[in-house]
Amino acid sequence: MIDFLVEPWSLSFMRDAFLASGVAAAVCALISCWIVLIGWSLMGDAVSHAVLPGVVLSYIIGIPFAIGAVVFGFLAVTLIGTVRDTSRVKEDAAIGIVFTTLFALGLVLVSVTPSQTDLNHILFGNVLGVSGADLWQLVILAAVVAAVLIAKRRDLTLFAFDPVHAHAIGLSRRWLGALLLGLLALTCVVALQVVGVILVVAMLIIPGAAAHLLTDRFGHMLVIAPTLAVGATVVGIYISYGADVSPGGMVVVTQGVMFALIYLFAPRNGLLTRWFTQRRTSFAPA
Repeated sequence: MIDFLVEPWSLSFMRDAFLASGVAAAVCALISCWIVLIGWSLMGDAVSHAVLPGVVLSYIIGIPFAIGAVVFGFLAVTLIGTVRDTSRVKEDAAIGIVFTTLFALGLVLVSVTPSQTDLNHILFGNVLGVSGADLWQLVILAAVVAAVLIAKRRDLTLFAFDPVHAHAIGLSRRWLGALLLGLLALTCVVALQVVGVILVVAMLIIPGAAAHLLTDRFGHMLVIAPTLAVGATVVGIYISYGADVSPGGMVVVTQGVMFALIYLFAPRNGLLTRWFTQRRTSFAPA
């Protein structure tokens, strides 16, 4: 057992994989706390898919992926708002139309782009092939996102819980929403290397939802969510190494199993925990 735990750390590509996946999991979990509370899970799905053409165009032009991702992230949100506000189409339908169209455009660009690297890795991730430059970009972007989230956590939290109060005290809901969406687009770029644009939405939702089942205090969520996400991600990488399966897929599966266990056995909000508590109460002597 000890040999199995130690062996991956003797390989440089596995050390980079642990570092990249851990950093991506932590920053995704951090922003997931706000996404879950605001109810932006579907918007997170849309943005994570809509950034694909921006990433591919950035590769073609030769600029950092983050620039194209942010541009197309805001483009997607703008298009969704325009369709919703200027027609009878409701927001969920507008999200479905815009993000699938932009995602399909990204797939077309991938298919026609001559490349020495496999752009399909954008779709499914390639954490075992992360280069030194990719790792630095990932760490820097994650640090920027985490720093902004921590610096603006009070304003963003008030925006999530009570946007009317936030507006009443002079905070701009439009600016805070745009800031969060911009950070969401950057976070998608951070997670691309690990799980790709298709599975990144899982890392943007599962940790925050799991932490929300464990605590009612938002400050605690900001600690619990990254801790759970990094732990599940490290376990997923170990399992993928031992079983020789897709690391990105196994990371998401592990996080999904973690959520299922918390959903069932969380101390106060777990489904089975509440069922056992009710049975003990009903059979207790009067």
